[in-house]
Amino acid sequence: MKRRDFLKSAAVFVSGASVSISALEIFEPGEILAAAPELRWAFLVDTYKCVGCGFCVKGCKIENDIPLEANVTRTWVERYVLTKDGDVVADSPKGALNGFTSNLIDQNASGMKKIADTDIAQAFFVPKLCNHCETPACVQVCPVGATYQTADGVVLVDRTWCIGCGYCIMGCPYGVRFFHPVEKVVDKCTFCYHRISNGQTTACVQACPFGARQIGNLRDPGDPVAKAVLTQRVGVLRDEYGTKPHVFYIGLNMEVR
Repeated sequence: MKRRDFLKSAAVFVSGASVSISALEIFEPGEILAAAPELRWAFLVDTYKCVGCGFCVKGCKIENDIPLEANVTRTWVERYVLTKDGDVVADSPKGALNGFTSNLIDQNASGMKKIADTDIAQAFFVPKLCNHCETPACVQVCPVGATYQTADGVVLVDRTWCIGCGYCIMGCPYGVRFFHPVEKVVDKCTFCYHRISNGQTTACVQACPFGARQIGNLRDPGDPVAKAVLTQRVGVLRDEYGTKPHVFYIGLNMEVR
């Protein structure tokens, strides 16, 4: 890669998440079904069904060889508590690996915070993972092509090419990337590509006992995920970045960060 081209790509790292003008077009679900190829993987999260048990986190770590004791994970669950005074408090102890077993909210350096039940206006859980964006900022900033996008929309990392520069970690607006504690390269959710490419579902979908997670093909109008995106009120995280995330949420609260 020429130095000039490298600097252009690296501009995403400097600016946060620079995207092309075409990425700022308004999302139209019908356009997805009309586009090629015939397969485009997407994820659906129903926040109404998530109870914060953490089974998805544990299943993901075991499946993808992420040490259970490590403070990094490919998917995690956040707990949000909205008070009647308008405060928003959130936590995710160890990514919710062991669920939420206490009503004390972990505020890291600030310690544990207790909110009286009578002061709570709303509380809910939000699972998060790589959004496998249509216009992924991480692919734009990678100087060696280690991060790439498959024809069916999944964003992957080639460990043999990754040099550990960390540009993709800083360029991702969703904070889903991390350094693997053992492999010493960048890691993230892959939609369990090794499983879905062979007709299986993802480890987290399989582990969820409440059906809060689904993966499917947006190009297939009969697929449950495609039907939900087309017919229900769904949202995505941080759509202002124009990356066109392909993790869709049912019941996404505007307070979710």
